Amino acid sequence: MRLRSIIISLFFLVSSVHALSQPVLGLNDCIGTGLERNFSILLARNSEAIAKNNFTPGNAGFLPSVSVSGRYSGTLNNTTQNMTDGTQNITSGAFATTASTSATLGMTIFNGFNVQTTYKKLNELSQLGELNTQLTIEDYISTVVAVYYNYVQQVERYNNLMYALSLSRERLRIDEDRYLVGTFSKLQVLQSQVYLNSDSSSLVKQKQVLKETQIRINELMATDDIGLEFASRDSTIDLLPELFYKELLDETLVSNTSLQIARKNRVISEYDYKLAVSRSYPYLDFNGGYTLTRSTSSSASYKNQLVNGPNFGLTFGVNLFDGFNLRRQIRNSAIEIRNKDLRYSEVEQGVKADLLAIYSAYANNLGLIRLEEQNLETAAENLDIALEKYRLGGLSGIDLREVQKSLLDARERLLSVRYQAKLAEISLFQISGNIMTYYK
Repeated sequence: MRLRSIIISLFFLVSSVHALSQPVLGLNDCIGTGLERNFSILLARNSEAIAKNNFTPGNAGFLPSVSVSGRYSGTLNNTTQNMTDGTQNITSGAFATTASTSATLGMTIFNGFNVQTTYKKLNELSQLGELNTQLTIEDYISTVVAVYYNYVQQVERYNNLMYALSLSRERLRIDEDRYLVGTFSKLQVLQSQVYLNSDSSSLVKQKQVLKETQIRINELMATDDIGLEFASRDSTIDLLPELFYKELLDETLVSNTSLQIARKNRVISEYDYKLAVSRSYPYLDFNGGYTLTRSTSSSASYKNQLVNGPNFGLTFGVNLFDGFNLRRQIRNSAIEIRNKDLRYSEVEQGVKADLLAIYSAYANNLGLIRLEEQNLETAAENLDIALEKYRLGGLSGIDLREVQKSLLDARERLLSVRYQAKLAEISLFQISGNIMTYYK
């Protein structure tokens, strides 16, 4: 027991010194950085901004259009007139100019409630943009949390391999000492060296896995240094308080983002139907303006002429027949509403099925964690006894290796089950719309 404690203490001392040389990142740090820099989130926010910019009274048609224009033109003409009495009038270099300016106002007075419906649709599209951004953020946070705890898992796996290596190194030392005093054969020493080399190889491979996981986290955070090495603030995979299916189901049906998007798309399809129907109503437009024109002519009887004054008009119209295209569009819009209803039912069914499957895996993994914790305690106690017996020469090297492997396998199983339970927990929070729980 004392030998194993010394080995573990030395191992964690070395690990702590290495960790002090690296920046330390917590889950909040990773999520916060990514929310500011991740490219997918930035793109989603830009799309959301476009949808918000489109939600204006002017874009819907509530506001009039006003324009101002000006024009200046001139002519220089030579004119020859052949009169009926045989005479001829010739005018050379007749110069005339015209300068005009006008202000025009146009406004739709009525077009079958198209303007009001369009404004409501733009509002729904703006909210849909927010939901799409929310979905992107939820997917991102879910991915970051999963990758972050995968890194924690890989660090724990690396630590386990380091511990296994320290045990193999200590075993080799014991075997070499016994070989020198003649109580062990060279074969046993060589076998211990093989075990040590095997553990060293596994450690090197695990170090590469750690590096790849760090790169993945840096990629998600969109850091400038994609190869930045860091240490995680968390050293173990801790689960949040146990979740309950009934509460999760109630929250999912209300807060699940995919369901909210499906509901929003259904509302938008209703507005598309109303917009199609509005084309069957009469329309009334108003236009007015003011024009100022000044003209000069060297061949006219006046020096210059100024004309100014307002103008206005009303345009009334109704679509009598357009080849049944409007009727076709209305029917298609009605079908699209039914499609959106079906799509919502499909999404709802899929979400419920996913929730039930994920919760089943979550509950199963919680039970496995308790079982594997008991197995680990038993395996650790077995190793204590085996190390002492091996030190006294009462246990073979193969038997010690098997006991050591049993402990490492128990740790690996517990680590794997904890991570799988964490993944299920992450999915449950995401599907129920509570993924922001991880970002405090």
